[in-house]
Amino acid sequence: MTRPLPPAGATAPGATAGAAGGQHPASRWSSAPGPHAVPGTRPQLPARRPGVGLVGAGAIARSAHLPAYAAWGVPVVAVASRTPEHARALADAAGIPTVHATVAELLADPAVEVVDLATGPAGRLDLLAAAVEAGKHVLAQKPLVADAADLPRLAQVLADARARGVRVAVNQNGRWAPAWRLATLLVRDGAVGEVVGVTHLHDKPLPPLAGTPFDDVPHMLLADYLVHWLDITRCWLEGGRVTTVAAHDSRVPGQPDAARNPWHASVHVGLASGASAALRVVGDARTRTGGCPFWVHGTEGTLRGSVLLGSDALVLERGATTTRFALEGQWFTDGFAGAMGELLTAVDEGREPENAAEHVLATVRLGLAAVDSAAAGGAPVHPEALVLTRPGERAALPSSWSSTPSVPSTASTPSTSSTPPSPPSPAPGTGPGEARP
Repeated sequence: MTRPLPPAGATAPGATAGAAGGQHPASRWSSAPGPHAVPGTRPQLPARRPGVGLVGAGAIARSAHLPAYAAWGVPVVAVASRTPEHARALADAAGIPTVHATVAELLADPAVEVVDLATGPAGRLDLLAAAVEAGKHVLAQKPLVADAADLPRLAQVLADARARGVRVAVNQNGRWAPAWRLATLLVRDGAVGEVVGVTHLHDKPLPPLAGTPFDDVPHMLLADYLVHWLDITRCWLEGGRVTTVAAHDSRVPGQPDAARNPWHASVHVGLASGASAALRVVGDARTRTGGCPFWVHGTEGTLRGSVLLGSDALVLERGATTTRFALEGQWFTDGFAGAMGELLTAVDEGREPENAAEHVLATVRLGLAAVDSAAAGGAPVHPEALVLTRPGERAALPSSWSSTPSVPSTASTPSTSSTPPSPPSPAPGTGPGEARP
């Protein structure tokens, strides 16, 4: 039987009301005849919306952060950038009332309760530490860190944030791409039973890379571009322990010499349970009607769908019933409102956000393991104590981190000379780290 397109937030056979993760899937799904509520996927924001201070005035802030916040009523009250004229131009264009000459000034501004770090990875951990020390809640761009040597210090900064009651979230905005968001909620509700496998295919052109700063990042597809795909995959495999990560990247036929980074990348993730995940970027796909299809296979059903290039769709097959869901919204820019809205709602409710840095830490470690594997010619990497925690859970940290020399968790607030660099600036809306359609 094929069911017509129930919208998210409406009803479908067998589904239970959506809720936070952390319960066993078998307890979240009923095989009894429906209809039951389908979880809503739209960004959620609290009634009281605290002032946001934006750090960074680059392409992604202009093309995604600020449009999303304007559309969803998030008040941006101040901005700072290493280039004051860029901050001033952005403020004039977006109606931001205050431009600060330094990050230190922005962090001292009492109107700023939440800091949005829209900068590149360089210096991001210093900025995060400074914001935590200033008592500001933080939404940090991804990847949270790009060097494994920073992980012990990151753990210490997050411990400092917990001690201060400060919430730290990561801008994993892909979690609020409508098809991915609904898939996450259905997986958590047990719609497919226990997840057996996750598969992603990148069937679309790559964003412009040659000649941009992103092309200078070693193993860029694994280190940056695929972070969103790795992150949503860890959400669908929550509760599992990763035993193996194997990755490979390579140049492809027809790739121009000017493009230094490989255009093909593939990742395989194995779990102790026997579940697995596979991600594949074939190259700069020559298609006008593609997208990024995905499959979530489980012991009781299958989810299949797609994101980007107008391909957004989600279908659930469970038993004799096929349910096609109507989706509302787009990854760009609703996903950015979703990431910020979850942080603001968590602050309002006194809880950890779903996209908390503690939760995203597993994503960071997956990406770093993939880069290590590719650098070793595809040899499998076996991460220590890599558990894909559910929201609100804290994972045990690798024993090797405790032997790392301690780095003070407090940080001197960046001055004018150390104000963060702007993120790499490809053409607006085409930054590869943001998977812009």
